[in-house]
Amino acid sequence: MNFRSVVAGGFVLLAHVAGARAEDLPIVGTGDGIEMLQAVAAAYNAEAGDARVSVPPSIGSGGAVAAVGGERQKLGRVARPLSEAEKAQGLVEVPLARIPSAIFVHRGVGVRSLTSAQVAAIFAGTIDNWSALGGPDLKIRVVRREESDSTLSVLRATMPGWRDLALTSRSKTATTTQDAIATVRETPGAIGFGPYSPALAGDLEVLAIDGRAPRDPAYPSAVTLALIYKAATRDAAASAFLAFATSDRAGQVMAERGAAPLRP
Repeated sequence: MNFRSVVAGGFVLLAHVAGARAEDLPIVGTGDGIEMLQAVAAAYNAEAGDARVSVPPSIGSGGAVAAVGGERQKLGRVARPLSEAEKAQGLVEVPLARIPSAIFVHRGVGVRSLTSAQVAAIFAGTIDNWSALGGPDLKIRVVRREESDSTLSVLRATMPGWRDLALTSRSKTATTTQDAIATVRETPGAIGFGPYSPALAGDLEVLAIDGRAPRDPAYPSAVTLALIYKAATRDAAASAFLAFATSDRAGQVMAERGAAPLRP
């Protein structure tokens, strides 16, 4: 065997070893807090662990439950509590952070603050022009989510006037958080809702409700982002990331992005 063959073989072996160490560990699930969790994963990948953690696009909290419960994935991300039936299947949740629920509008609307009663009236369809709220003569375009959406569930549970609110049929239903944000950003007069992130302020106007901004401790609506796993499939790689995700370092990353870290 000549020198060139030995060197080539060495590179192949090193690549194989590196590949074995760089096990892919996707965390599938909700779109709530996705940018924040991607930042946590990036910090983990840079600092520790053999597995390379990724946070792919949203498949919803239900998708995470199905994937982890069906033992197709080791970790998932959810923005709603597990049901007793899901826990009975062996699923375990690890709360990470409280993320406020934001109401946001297209930049051209020119409105920065509304009352909770005004917000409810908009999403019910009884106020349909921004001129009635001090804005331009512009039709309000409501962007909503499906009833199973975690942010909508939190709004119904906590935002005044939302518990039994019938959302207007003259609205667009976004299928993911990212879809809702993109639709409001691209549609003049649009209003929508989703998990709060400081990054929203770059493209949209995040509204204060009843005089309180989303990061105000007294702001009523928030969702809890949690990781889920199944004891039967939790391995060393999953355990290592769970430990990091609940550490002070990860908490700092989440706090920098507008969340309130929770300790297990």
